[in-house]
Amino acid sequence: MPRIMVRDCPREPLQALLGSGLHPVLARVYAARGVRHPRQLATELRALLSFDALSNADHAARFLADAIEHGKRMLIVADYDADGATACALGIRALRILGARVDYVVPNRFQYGYGLSPEIVRLAWETRRPDVLITVDNGIASLDGVEEANRLGMQVLVTDHHLPGDRLPPAAVIVNPNNPDCGFPSKHLAGVGVMFYVALALRAELRRRGTFRDDNGPNLASLLDLVALGTIADVVRLDENNRIMVTQGLQRIRTGKAAPGINALLRAAGRDPRRASASDLGFVAGPRLNAAGRLDDMTLGIECLLADDEAAAAGMASELDALNRERRVIEADMQQSALGLLDAIQPGDAWGLSLYDPSWHQGVVGLLASRIKDRFHRPVMAFAPSTEGELKGSGRSIPALHLRDALDLVAKRHPGLVRKFGGHAAAAGVTIGETDFERFRVAFDDTARELLTPEDLEQWIPTDGVLDEADLCLDLARLLAGQVWGQGFPAPSFNDRFRVESQRVVGEKHLRLRLRRARRTYDAMLFFHQEPLPPEIQAVYRLEANEFGGTQSLRLTLEHWEPA
Repeated sequence: MPRIMVRDCPREPLQALLGSGLHPVLARVYAARGVRHPRQLATELRALLSFDALSNADHAARFLADAIEHGKRMLIVADYDADGATACALGIRALRILGARVDYVVPNRFQYGYGLSPEIVRLAWETRRPDVLITVDNGIASLDGVEEANRLGMQVLVTDHHLPGDRLPPAAVIVNPNNPDCGFPSKHLAGVGVMFYVALALRAELRRRGTFRDDNGPNLASLLDLVALGTIADVVRLDENNRIMVTQGLQRIRTGKAAPGINALLRAAGRDPRRASASDLGFVAGPRLNAAGRLDDMTLGIECLLADDEAAAAGMASELDALNRERRVIEADMQQSALGLLDAIQPGDAWGLSLYDPSWHQGVVGLLASRIKDRFHRPVMAFAPSTEGELKGSGRSIPALHLRDALDLVAKRHPGLVRKFGGHAAAAGVTIGETDFERFRVAFDDTARELLTPEDLEQWIPTDGVLDEADLCLDLARLLAGQVWGQGFPAPSFNDRFRVESQRVVGEKHLRLRLRRARRTYDAMLFFHQEPLPPEIQAVYRLEANEFGGTQSLRLTLEHWEPA
C-alpha cells in the first residue's frame, strides 16, 4: 500500500515568502516545492530568461533572417503530439508575421514514424521543393534524415528539446537547451518553448537589420497561449521560466486573446476559456489535440491551431473531440488486456515491466504505459505492432529511473536488439524487431534491477500536511486554483483524518461523501470508486471550488484513502 509522506517545508524560505505577504498556506506550499525567494514567483515577461543565453539561438536567427531576405522556401517538419503541433503552429504564425515563406508537413506516425526520417525528407523534396527544413520537437536524433536533406541540397535547422545521443546530426544549425554545450539555465523548455525562443531571436535580428520601423516589431507575446498549451501538454517540468510563459499564456486565454482553435478545444469539452486553468490545458485541450496524432493525422490538430475563423476552429475541435472519445475506448480495452497479462506476471516480481499484445494500437501505448506505471509504480514499456516486422514501444518511468539512459544501456549491452530509441527521463520510445520482445523484456528488467533499489519501488504519496479548520474553505480553494501547477510543481494536496457520515454511488462509478472533521462537515468526491468506505478514514485530498447551478461551493476531492 502507498505510504503518505508530508513534504519538507524549509523554515528560512517559508519566512521569506510569508514576509512578502503570501497567504500562509500558499507560502508553505511554495516553500515545499523549492521556492526560496519571492522573486522566483515573478510572472512578468521581463523576468523571462533572455534568448541570448540559449546556445545557437543567435546563429539560428541570422540563418533564418538570411533565408527571409533571399526569399527561400521554408518547411517545418512537425511532430505528431501536442508539443509538436503547438510548436509547428507557433513556428508558422511567427515566421509568417516576420516575413517568411513557410509551410509545414507532419509525419503520419503509422507510415513514417517519428522525426525527420530520410523518407520524410524525400517526401518534402518531391512535393514541396523547400530550400530550408526546420524541425520542431524532433531532429536531434535524425542523423540519417539530416544527411539525406544535405544530399538533396536542403539546409536544416533543428529545434528540439530531447536529450541528444553520442552524435549530433550534421545540420546547419541546432538549437537545443539539452545539448552538452548549451548553458541555458532552463533545461526544461518544451519543443514549443524552444521555437518561441528562436522566434524572439529572429525578431531581434530583423530589428537590427532595420526590417521594422519601430523598435519592437510584431508582438510575439501573442503566441504564448500556444506555448502554454504545448508546455503543459508535454508534461515538462514547470521551472521558473516555464511558469512565466504558462502564466502569461493562460492570461491571454482568460482575457479572450487566445487562438480560436484553443478556445474551441476547451469549449468542445464544456470548459469556459475565461476560467481556463493549467489542468484544463493538460487534461482537456491537450488530450483532444493529441488524439489526432494518436489515431489519425496531426494535420487536423495543427490546422485547428492555425485557424483564424471561429466557426472553422469549432468544426475541427468537434472532430478532435470525437477522436478523443474513440481513443478513450481503445485505451480502456488495452488497459484491461494489459492488466490481464499482469495477472500472470505478478508485477511485484518484476522491476521493469514490458508488455505487448498484437491487438494494441501504437498510438495509445504511451497512455497505457502511464496508467500501468501509476498503478504498480514500476517503469513500463508497452509495445504495439508496427510495419515491416517491427514493434513500436512507448515507456513511462518512476522518478528513480532515467528511462532514456536505461534504454541506452540496453542498446549498448545487447547489440542489434534496439533499432531506435529516444526521449527523456520520464518518457521514451523504442523500436525493436517483432521477434525480439522476450529478449527486450528480460534485458529491460535486468537493467531496471541494476539501476533501482527496493526503496525506489516503494510508492509514496506526498502531501502538504494538515490544514487548519479556518483554511478548509472556498476562498483557499479559489486561491489555489488560480495558481499554475504541473510537472515538477504539483498542485497541493493535504491529508487528515475524517469520519464518513454518509456515502452513495453517483453516475454508477463515483462515490459522493459527507465527511466530518471536528465540528464541521464537508462535501467530498472519490472518483472511479464504488465500494463503501469504513467509518473512519485517513485521506489525501485536494481543495476544489465546485460549480453547480451558477454557484460555487467547497469540495474535497479524495486522491487516496486508507482505514484510520
